[in-house]
Amino acid sequence: MKFIREIHLSARRVVDRVPFFQGGHKGPPLQNVNRYDPEKHHRRSIRLKGYDYSRNGSYFVTICVQNRQCLFGEIIDGIMHINDAGRMILKRWLELTHKFPTIDNQPYVIMPNHVHGIITIQYENAKSDVLVGADLGVRSVNSTGGHPSPLPRDMVSLPRIIHWFKTVTTYEYIQKIRTANWQPYDKRLWQRNYYEHIIRNHTEFVEIRDYIANNPARWNFDDENPENMVKEKQKADT
Repeated sequence: MKFIREIHLSARRVVDRVPFFQGGHKGPPLQNVNRYDPEKHHRRSIRLKGYDYSRNGSYFVTICVQNRQCLFGEIIDGIMHINDAGRMILKRWLELTHKFPTIDNQPYVIMPNHVHGIITIQYENAKSDVLVGADLGVRSVNSTGGHPSPLPRDMVSLPRIIHWFKTVTTYEYIQKIRTANWQPYDKRLWQRNYYEHIIRNHTEFVEIRDYIANNPARWNFDDENPENMVKEKQKADT
């Protein structure tokens, strides 16, 4: 696991500002800041049919708040300032590697209404070169009907990781609504699904890493920014 444990901390500011963490991959310094295109790289894809999401590899995930409510803080001058809810989300994201020791969760960024991160699954006996370029095979079908066999209880998968993260953050957020007057959410904290992209090579890893690092600075152009949604609706109505 040494290969995915080299974590570099950059852009550290005061305690209420979210640091960007980059790690989990050896490579050149940050570059090509604007080359990653969420639409081109299918950020909004739903699970790839037949793909085994417990395989070793790196996955770019985006988890959005229901109705894109900005519950975790605000962006001022291109810097994300997290509130108490954002600090809870950050704490739980960092706990992922303790709950699932065979993963790495760097880099990541907490945004006002969503979380971006790269989750890498790598078992101890895996070679380091499978960190990116996730195996594009599918899990073998069982003998009774063509569906993949269930995962062993000790094996992690991307859906299992995201489910745990959503569950614990939702529970804690509900408690804080009751005890700390946190802003209520509409029906559920998170959107029912999440967006993912299988990272297939080193170049793609670097481009997505840069995209995550620069996400706060590009908030004014972000599709998840509610103000942009209003502008798009107004444009469509004219």
